[in-house]
Amino acid sequence: MADWVADLPIGASASFTKTVGEVDVTLFAGLTGDLHPVHIDEELMRKTPYGRRLVHGVFVLGLMSTAGAKLTGSLPVPTVSIGYDRVRFVRPVFIGDTLTATYRIIEHQIARARVVSEVVCVNQQGEEVAAATHLMKVVG
Repeated sequence: MADWVADLPIGASASFTKTVGEVDVTLFAGLTGDLHPVHIDEELMRKTPYGRRLVHGVFVLGLMSTAGAKLTGSLPVPTVSIGYDRVRFVRPVFIGDTLTATYRIIEHQIARARVVSEVVCVNQQGEEVAAATHLMKVVG
């Protein structure tokens, strides 16, 4: 079972970049039912310090998950996500921002067949907008 360590070495990483569009936010709100005004009411948000609508934090987390899938999806050992710890949304994300999520393996928990990874998402200015620790289970 510990053969997976060679396939998922410490430091291995992958990134995913996406520019968030109006349709992304609208579809995400509809798919999840999260119609909170901060995401869908432009007029209301113009009156706030943000000045415009915010992208859902969980949408950003989804991009972070995609970076992990890029790294692990084609491996010879199947893996499943068992959760994210210490998820932080540290800066607002706006429609039109270009986000890059980077997923990097930082620890092996061989006895538990787990990999721990650091996941960070930055905007087009290189500012961190979100971060988390991801736990992944090797199941094959």
